[in-house]
Formats: sequence, C-alpha cells, structure tokens
Amino acid sequence: MTALADAVVRLRAAGCVFAEEEAELLLAAADPGGAIDRRVAGEPLEHVLGWAGFAGLRVAVDPGVFVPRRKTEALVRAAVERGGRVVVDLCCGTGAVGMAIEAALGPVELVAADIDLAAVRCARRNLGDRVLLGDLYAPLPDTLRGRVDLLVVNAPYVPTGAIGLMPPEARDHEPRTALDGGADGLDVHRAVAAGAPDWLAPGGCLLIETHDSQADTAAALFRAAGLTAQIRRDDDATVVTGVFGTRQ
Repeated sequence: MTALADAVVRLRAAGCVFAEEEAELLLAAADPGGAIDRRVAGEPLEHVLGWAGFAGLRVAVDPGVFVPRRKTEALVRAAVERGGRVVVDLCCGTGAVGMAIEAALGPVELVAADIDLAAVRCARRNLGDRVLLGDLYAPLPDTLRGRVDLLVVNAPYVPTGAIGLMPPEARDHEPRTALDGGADGLDVHRAVAAGAPDWLAPGGCLLIETHDSQADTAAALFRAAGLTAQIRRDDDATVVTGVFGTRQ
C-alpha cells in the first residue's frame, strides 16, 4: 500500500470526510507521519498544517486558535461591497477577515483586536502590529472614534447550552471564548451593537456574522443602537449589517 493510500484509509477510519484531499496536504507537511497522527487523533486540519485557506489567501493558524470558516467569507464579501478606508476587525481570531478585506480593497487603515492572547499572537503573524489585545472596543485607540467605515465582527454566537453539540474539533481544540455567545448566543452582539455608534463614521457600517435563527434579534439590537439594520443571507451564512448616520 502506498503512503497516500494508507493515509486515506486512516483518515477515513477517523471520520475525515475529505480524506483524499487531506492526505495529500498532510503528506506534504514537514513531518507527515506526525501530522497524520495528529489529524487522526482529532486535531483540526488547519492546526496540524499551520494554515487555512480563506478568501483565496493562506492564513497562518496556530494550535488553540479559532479556525476561520469558509462561510465567513460572506462577511468579507459584504464588507468589500460596502467599501471603506478605515477598517476595524473585532474578535479577529487569526485576523483572516481583516486580511481578506485589505487584500480586496487595497491598502486600508486597519486595526484588529481580540481578547485571547494566543489569537493575538497568531493574528500578528498575518497582520503585524496592527493587532491589539483586549475586550472588544477597549484596546482601540481614541483616534479611531467616529472614523470607522467598516466595523467587521465575527463574534461567538453559539448558545452556551449548544457548545456540547459542536464537533469535537471545535469544542476540544478552539478557545471557549471564540465559541460561547451566552444563553441565546448574542451576548457579544449586544455589546458590539451598543458600542458601535461611538466608533463608526457617518455612513459607517457594522457587519456581524450570526446564525440565521438569530438574525432578527440581532437586527433589532442594531436598531436599538440607532443603526439602520439589514439582514443579508449568502449561501449558508447570515450577515447582519447596520449603518450609522445618513448614508444607506
């Protein structure tokens, strides 16, 4: 049996749906045997490889950091269609969203932030020293107040009671802070919406990913904060947007 065939058999037995594609990637790793062992043991593919494909980019991903999902590319598309020169990526994780927006729009004034130190260290590999450590708006410089064109947020939105139902790859290998959105999944969304008007420029836009079942409630939170809210459904992803001020 060839090394590729053996790897495919092992990965299939471990429940990997895309065993053939994963086997080829893992066999190209610096330590293919160790990489396959880690994947068979249940570690996320992206943690094993050290990178994830996202919006046509290769994004560095460290073990223990939230893995960017392909569905979150819908958040990027919505932001790019809106456009802007001053961008803030909150709950940035690896920094993939901000990285992809900048790749699409060209040089922007970009600041990213996350509460998790491991995520910040990883995001700095992707975005440099533009990544700040802290809870939501707390680490942002005051010079950004009233100037942000695009406030993009991939906040945790899994209800606390549903964490145990998530795939082991997520619940066992990603930080709880990147998954747990509180009782209804919208705790962080509430804080983000409430604080957004202090940071958005006139006509600036808050964009946040959520589950489709939460979209109406999230939109109501945006409206309560004084934003004009819309729900955008894109394939298997839902993005709620809120515009501040007069430009729609």
